[in-house]
Amino acid sequence: AGDPLQPVATATTVRVRDGRASHTDGPFAETREQLGGYYIVDCKDLDQALEYAARIPGAARGCVEVRPVMDLEG
Repeated sequence: AGDPLQPVATATTVRVRDGRASHTDGPFAETREQLGGYYIVDCKDLDQALEYAARIPGAARGCVEVRPVMDLEG
């Protein structure tokens, strides 16, 4: 799918360290990081999306950015 994402101002970044997830408002802080791809996951709310993001293996080695998809039909 090629759905555009909402602006970076809507992002929440998830990191997992020592088995514990942390959430930070905003996009990833490291400017050398780039978005390499994304999953589209249908969630009831942001809390559920953050739970799923914490399960992605990349969250333990780096970070996972959570953003809504733009609604182009509305």
